[in-house]
Parts: sequence; C-alpha cells; structure tokens
Amino acid sequence: MPMKRTNVYVDPEDLAIIKEAAKRRGISEAEIIRQGIHLAAMAHRVWDEPLFSRTFEGSARTPRQG
Repeated sequence: MPMKRTNVYVDPEDLAIIKEAAKRRGISEAEIIRQGIHLAAMAHRVWDEPLFSRTFEGSARTPRQG
C-alpha cells in the first residue's frame, strides 16, 4: 500500500529515544515512528463488531485436574 507523507512535531527527548532505538535495531527512524503510529491507531480504533460475536455450545464443564 502506498504511504502518505506527513509532518509531526516531536519532543527532543522522544526523538533521541527514537534515534537510539532505530540505531540499535538497525532500522530507520521513520520505521520506528510508523510502528508507533500503527500501535496508537489500533489502540484507539472503534470496531464495528464485538470481538466475540458468536456463542459456542458446550457442556460448560472444566477439565479435570489430576
């Protein structure tokens, strides 16, 4: 999927952490930022359906402990 360019303002302390993490992991600073944006987007996403939308038939028994 093609990416869109955007600009963000970052605290100098956060930028230093991003630079160090990118260097340590051998990836670009942009990749660290993209991963962070993805995590934030997923954390704030509103899902159309509940996670468990189906019910399952069962005996409602738990396994025996032996």
